[in-house]
This record gives sequence, C-alpha cells and structure tokens, in this order.
Amino acid sequence: MPKLKTKSSTKRRFRRTATGKIVMNPSGKRHNLRKRSQKTKRKARGTKILSESSAAIVKKFMPYGG
Repeated sequence: MPKLKTKSSTKRRFRRTATGKIVMNPSGKRHNLRKRSQKTKRKARGTKILSESSAAIVKKFMPYGG
C-alpha cells in the first residue's frame, strides 16, 4: 500500500496533543484590528481545541499524526 500524503496546510495550522485532540490558533489577529471589537480580539488569544466533528476532518488530512 502506498504512503498517504499529508495536506501541507494542516501541518502548519494544527497540532495534535498527547491525548489526540487537535489544537489550533484562532483566526482574525493579523490586520484590520481596528474594525474588530475588543471582545473578538480577546477571544482570539492563545490556542483553541477543535470540536470532535471538526477534529475528525483535520485528522483525515494528517494520517501520520502531525
């Protein structure tokens, strides 16, 4: 059976924790910050854990862990 390819964008955007959950950085903190409310900018700090349904999609793109 041939090796499976990993989607290159998922390598950069997501990490897998030791328990198998998927961690991501929220979007919306690069530019045009004056348009965004303080609440939106505050919620985009740090990292977030994806929901199970979204994590299942991302795990398909990272067949060897990532």
